[in-house]
Amino acid sequence: MTSRPDFWLASGHHLLDHHDGGGLIVTDEYLKAYLARPELVPPSEACPVERGIHRQLLEAPRLTISAKEISLIVDSDARENIELFLAFRDQLLKHATLEGAYLALVSGQARNVPPLFIQQLSQVIARNAFNPCNDALVVRAAECFFRAQRVTFHEKTVLLADHDAIADHENDRHNSPLLAMLGGPAISELTVLNDENQDEYWLRSDAHDFVFNLTSPKRGRHALGEAARIWIRHITGVNLVFEPVDSLSDESFGWFLAFDAESTRIGNKVWQGETLDPETASRVLALYRFSLPDDPRIEHRFRGKKAFAILATTSGNILTIKPQNLVAGLPLVQKQG
Repeated sequence: MTSRPDFWLASGHHLLDHHDGGGLIVTDEYLKAYLARPELVPPSEACPVERGIHRQLLEAPRLTISAKEISLIVDSDARENIELFLAFRDQLLKHATLEGAYLALVSGQARNVPPLFIQQLSQVIARNAFNPCNDALVVRAAECFFRAQRVTFHEKTVLLADHDAIADHENDRHNSPLLAMLGGPAISELTVLNDENQDEYWLRSDAHDFVFNLTSPKRGRHALGEAARIWIRHITGVNLVFEPVDSLSDESFGWFLAFDAESTRIGNKVWQGETLDPETASRVLALYRFSLPDDPRIEHRFRGKKAFAILATTSGNILTIKPQNLVAGLPLVQKQG
């Protein structure tokens, strides 16, 4: 066991139990945390049925609530919110672990799951996946799997700063005449994580205020590739090794993975042999080469195939990684439950 401080406490991982296989097990406490969200807590003016259902679920969060009972809730938004929660809860409880439920969700075995629920699942599962990792740069890279990043280009360096952290700093500047007078981008007020200060990361992990240097001295791209490897292996058992490359040359590839929606669009162009225009090419932040292993979980015809992975930012310099792409995008023989 590591002696470093705990991290990502806000993920709620301490509310869950651990399966012998290493996955996370849903508990009543974890479900109650969802019921405490403002979207589900009845306001003072809520009807008696809404308040009653919420009270029952707080006492017994696995309780079955009939569609007839829910239909009696007066407020339509409240009805929808409780229906979404119950469907999500039931999906989680169908599987032995949260990881199994997540794989089923991202593989299309459930519909109408709010993106926020997927994001929260990604965070708590990532907390479990990266628990053995003592490399703060890799763990900071993994933050990108569940938190949007603001991308800044500075002297051939690509810096990723937490989108919400930047927004908070900009708000502070707006409300402070002194900070407004000083000017400069808000990212300059944050600290870039490196090998010298990475011990501080564990103490500040929930602040999400360390800037991640993706490019220089190439440690960043390796760290993100390692984060992707750990994530995929934890969810699927498949071990991929991502090698950062500067270009894809003229190699022939049999598969590709996209870290985000923008990467999917750009990756499809590359896959189809199109030449990227300069503006689109400038938004590619990282390229990786890897091979699909000779693993029984991979479809036989793709085993041993060369593949590439792509990371890109939007034209507005926002990076929103979708970690489900790294899982659902694999040519798996079957979905693991």
